[in-house]
Amino acid sequence: MNTKQHKERNKATDHSKMDHGDMDHSKMDHDDMDHSKMDHSDMDHGGMNHGDMGHGNHHEHMVADFRKRFWVALVFTIPITLLSEFMMMLFNYEISFVGDNILLFLMSSFVFFYGGKPFLTGAWSEFKSRTPGMMMLISLAIISAYIYSSLTTFFIQGMDFYFELATLILIMLLGHWIEMKSQMGASRALEELIKLMPKEAHKLDKAGNIVEVSVEDLVPGDRILVKSGEKVPLDGKIYEGQSTVDESMLTGESVPVEKGPGLDAIGGSINGSGVLKIEVEKTGGETYLAQVIQMVNDAQQQKSRSQGLADTAAKWLFYIALVIGVITFVYWIFAADLQFALARMVTVFVIACPHALGLAVPLVNAVSTSIAARKGLLIRNRTQFEDARRIDRIVFDKTGTLTEGNFGVTDIIATDGTTEESILSLAYSVESQSDHPIAKGIVREGEKRRVDL
Repeated sequence: MNTKQHKERNKATDHSKMDHGDMDHSKMDHDDMDHSKMDHSDMDHGGMNHGDMGHGNHHEHMVADFRKRFWVALVFTIPITLLSEFMMMLFNYEISFVGDNILLFLMSSFVFFYGGKPFLTGAWSEFKSRTPGMMMLISLAIISAYIYSSLTTFFIQGMDFYFELATLILIMLLGHWIEMKSQMGASRALEELIKLMPKEAHKLDKAGNIVEVSVEDLVPGDRILVKSGEKVPLDGKIYEGQSTVDESMLTGESVPVEKGPGLDAIGGSINGSGVLKIEVEKTGGETYLAQVIQMVNDAQQQKSRSQGLADTAAKWLFYIALVIGVITFVYWIFAADLQFALARMVTVFVIACPHALGLAVPLVNAVSTSIAARKGLLIRNRTQFEDARRIDRIVFDKTGTLTEGNFGVTDIIATDGTTEESILSLAYSVESQSDHPIAKGIVREGEKRRVDL
């Protein structure tokens, strides 16, 4: 579902002011929710309580909803296709029995109301906001096809459009299912960032005693203790202790950073072997991690140039289809009769619905997003991402983001009277109890060569 349509349908709802901290998304009934009208782009993720938030379950329900609608619609589309007059004429076969037209009407009605619900509700929102787009274009085609086909079943003579109706809904459901899957894949990156933040902290009172508190209860000025191997709860300044801190998940720098009094500590980073005492400086949406999460969310919701072109094309195509359809009807009602004119008008509306446009843009976004995610790329701006095809050189400001950060021994240079084994044995013995990154590299080399201590 494109971002513009999401925003227009939810202008009246300010998600940033909602208290999501106590909301359990995993227990909500998503089956009856209209995901086509939901807007996630205006949500203030920075100040939310991400520890209790079920974004993963929410997006999984969205994907499951479109997947279920697609497979159910497919089950009904197969017999609709077999009973279609057009398919019988095309492949020269005949299936006829008492009540076959009534059965075709009932199955098509189910596909129309169940499979077409996301598009019909989306079109209504576009109509109310006076911003016609893909939803109104799709709905124009399926509504006109359904009404005309129903008339041919009960009141007038003519060839129905049940086959076209069912396949159109099926294809569009597939396109939106693919799009939701790509959004869920991007949202998982957001979930991984959210998991970095611990829920509890060791607060130091005025007497220096340790009190276990929730991270939400901490305020700037509070002092906390971070033990060896623990995650730093919030941004702050170290006032006591020495350690190495792993900030790779936040900064991309793979090598642990030496930390001591007077230096900043980033919430979500992992403390090394030492113990740190930190004075909290930032909480909630002011923290570094919260700002990264907000940036990732903005990147997910940002519309690419291709999506913008698709929206514009859908809007003008809606107007063009509507005008040409009316002109066609007016012409043929005088040149032929009402039934013939209706059939031609509905044909224009169905043909005008962009099957390829409804599939191409979601598919391209899904593929590009999944490839980027596998390569570890954070797409901050989709427009710039599309322009990346013109890149001919890349300049990196540091090598830490390009290396693994695992120190190792590449060469051992022995002088007269010594051997590589003896030098490595001495270094291995000295560093065997150390947690320093370089020491670990020496220890790994010693274990690899099975050197004696």
